[in-house]
Amino acid sequence: MAFQKLIKQIKKRRKVLNVTQETVSEISGVGLRTLRQFESGKGNPTLETLTKICDTLGLEIQLNVKK
Repeated sequence: MAFQKLIKQIKKRRKVLNVTQETVSEISGVGLRTLRQFESGKGNPTLETLTKICDTLGLEIQLNVKK
């Protein structure tokens, strides 16, 4: 569920900034295929990959410890 929210936030931010997947891929250094798979919910990116995508879009990933 949280993963789907992350995907939605990244897509939303990319659209707000009016940038294509190709542009995000180029700037972040993340492969276009990897980005497309992630946004379609089929990929399983590493935290490093997610961080590169989020940094490019001006987003931040926060991890919370469940109690």
